[in-house]
Amino acid sequence: MDVQKRYFSRELLIWYRANRRDLPWRRHSNPYYTWVSEIMLQQTRVETVKPYFERFISKFPTVEALADAPEEEVLKAWEGLGYYSRARNLQTAAKEVKTQYGGQVPDDKAKVSALKGIGPYTSGAIMSIAFNRPEPAVDGNVMRVLSRYFRLHDDIAKPATRAHMEHLAQELIPEGCASDFNQALMELGALVCTPKSPACLLCPVMEHCAGRLAGEELVLPVKTKAKPPKPELRYAALIEGTGEHAGKVLVRQRPATGLLAKMWELPHLLVPKQAGLFGMNEAEAMDVLRGGLLAEGIDAVPTARWVDAEHTFSHIHWQMRVFRCELRELMELKDKERTVYKWTGLEEMEHLAFPNLFLRMLKDYFQ
Repeated sequence: MDVQKRYFSRELLIWYRANRRDLPWRRHSNPYYTWVSEIMLQQTRVETVKPYFERFISKFPTVEALADAPEEEVLKAWEGLGYYSRARNLQTAAKEVKTQYGGQVPDDKAKVSALKGIGPYTSGAIMSIAFNRPEPAVDGNVMRVLSRYFRLHDDIAKPATRAHMEHLAQELIPEGCASDFNQALMELGALVCTPKSPACLLCPVMEHCAGRLAGEELVLPVKTKAKPPKPELRYAALIEGTGEHAGKVLVRQRPATGLLAKMWELPHLLVPKQAGLFGMNEAEAMDVLRGGLLAEGIDAVPTARWVDAEHTFSHIHWQMRVFRCELRELMELKDKERTVYKWTGLEEMEHLAFPNLFLRMLKDYFQ
């Protein structure tokens, strides 16, 4: 290993051991805890994850507890974190670990990599952090750090670049220090070598950082931009209950597969592109919504616009206009599997998992 690499590994470890954050998943060497935390941290900030992790582990303290839990409870515990396929894959993999490995996360990269929802980064993180195996764990933070330090101009969005980064990261791991070193790399990217405002003067490896020395710390890493999410206009119905359902609203359960599977939401429909962005006047929009609700077996009359909301998924951007509606009849549909509806108030919401978009709206409504 050349001077630049030895310096990097040595100084980074020294810095990490003196400055590491006290994070709840770092207080234990339990592979299950490492696994849960790494899944939660995908696409999610550390400060957001900390309370979720502690509640999740309190509710599902072992692999077996997670494997045996009703899916609805798992989704409810995940509510607000987004990317709910992570929770479903985590539970599926927990069932695999329970049946195949007696509830113990295996100390074997091939077996861990074969579990549902675990890719190269997560398997590397589990093997290195939990078992101290010299396996690379390369995510966006790590690729940014390595691109800058070694002044690499390869596009980090390309698989070949990731493979090169994994090989480089593995070369850098000091013998017997994989757990601390990989966490140090992640920590440096999260706290110092940040995307837009790297704190170079605070960096423990700044002396040999080729990107900084060339004045390219803000140019690197090179990454082609992903396609922007596709915009979709949707009309939604806030159907308010009366009589025995007073104080509640009607929600429906999404299908068992696909986006936000089995989660609960306000009834809504996709508006054709030709309508434009909220392009209809409100009377036209309410007619379209009523027709869409009738097709779903809900005879409800929209009465007024309530609120506009939006939410971005990885590939689509929902722009939603919500109308207050009066229910006339909830009909049975012929030759079609019936959608599940529920009258829901604050108490019922405690037991149902809602996507963030509807969670925010309903909490505002019930306040």
